[in-house]
Parts: sequence; C-alpha cells; structure tokens
Amino acid sequence: MAELIRGDAGFAGLENYQEILRDDEFWQVVRRTLGWTAVNVVLIMVIGTAVALMLQGLGRRMRTLVLSGLVLAWASPVIATTTVFQWLFSSRLGVVNWLLVRLGFDSFENYSWLAHGPAAFTVLVLLVVWQSVPFAAITLHSALTTVPTELFESARIDGAGGWRIFRSITLPVLGPVFGLVLSLEVIWVFRCFAQIWAVTKGGPGGATTTLPVYSYQVAQSLHRYDLGAAAATLTVLILVAALILYFRQMFRQEAEL
Repeated sequence: MAELIRGDAGFAGLENYQEILRDDEFWQVVRRTLGWTAVNVVLIMVIGTAVALMLQGLGRRMRTLVLSGLVLAWASPVIATTTVFQWLFSSRLGVVNWLLVRLGFDSFENYSWLAHGPAAFTVLVLLVVWQSVPFAAITLHSALTTVPTELFESARIDGAGGWRIFRSITLPVLGPVFGLVLSLEVIWVFRCFAQIWAVTKGGPGGATTTLPVYSYQVAQSLHRYDLGAAAATLTVLILVAALILYFRQMFRQEAEL
C-alpha cells in the first residue's frame, strides 16, 4: 500500500499474471466459480420461467399480489436479505433446523450449516436464487404479455399440450429476452461477492471461495494488491470469454433459423 501511495512501485509486466496462473488454488477457485455460476443460473432460469408461466394463468388480483411479492423480494437490500437467511439457518434458533427436526430429521438438531462446505454452499445458492428469481420472472412475464393469445388458442385447438406449446411457441418467442436475462444472470452470479463474504467469507475451508472473494482475500488478507488486481482482471476476462462463446452460439442458431 505504501508503494501505491508514494507512487514508487516498480513495473511488474506480466509477472503477477504468471504467478496467479501457476497457483493451483487459483484453478480450484476457477472450477468452483464455474460450478457455482452454473448451479445458480440453471435454478434461476428454470424457477423464473416457471413463475412467469404461472403468472399467465392467474387472475388479475392474484397476479397483482404475486407480482407485488416478487418486487418486494427483489427490492430488498442484499445485506438485509442475507441477514434474514443467516437467522433462518442459525444452528440453535434457526427456523430451518426447528422445522426439519419437527419433520423427523433429528440429525439437524443444532446443526451448523455454515460449518460444513456443501451445506454452506447450499445456503448461499438458496440465498442467491431467492434474490435473483424475481428479476427473471418479472422480465419473462413482461415478454409473455406481448405474445398474442390467438397463438396459444390455435395451438390448443390443434391438440397441442402444455409442453408442446411451450417448446413450439413460448420458447421461440421468448428467445431474445431469455438470452438477455440469461446473460445478465450469468454476470450477476459470477461476480457475486457481498452475500458470500457476509455469510461465510469464503469458508469453511475455502468451500465457498469464488473468484471475486479470492481476489479480495489476496489483496486484503495477504496485502498483495498486485496479485488481487491480476485475479480481478482474469475474472473479468473469463466472464467475457464465456459470454462471447454464448453469444456466438446464439447468433449462429438465429442465422440457421
């Protein structure tokens, strides 16, 4: 930090990137981050699409009520929602453990969710999905309202079932919006930091350490701001590369159509 303030730091060239790329822990974090992103995005898109389709079948009052709940969940501050989840999964006084014990799962008596890697990972996935589904559902629902109802009625008259209507009408019409929401969710989940840091700080044993958390740990805990900056830059490059591959595939499919 003193070198940064005084301005007398030497030019390192690509040495920081070489050091990061030779670190086995970095590649473990990369794999964990990709898995973390895949699990969250798949759940968000599946649940968000299901909620959007459900909204289409609700009456006006119930639809307004559900949409209001989604907006409130989406508008809740990240740290506030994170704190609520910490209370829910508290080992001694948490509602989740209490409910599981009442259902006959006695092994969850005083179970510490954040002391076990897979359990902590699960809690964070539930938290991020809870915070992200409203955006996906509301956006997809808005896109569905632009689809002429005559298309669905004609398909039902022709004998098409729910799955066939979704595959042949709903999904093609939602294609551009679906791709946009998917890209935004990938970006949001990939760079997710506040929830992980507030709940586990990357633990236990690094089980929830993703690339944003890793770069922060390197910079703050080890006081290696050079390596932390290199890790953050690589995080952006990996995300950009993944999105470029996705957009190329999407544009190729549209050209074939």
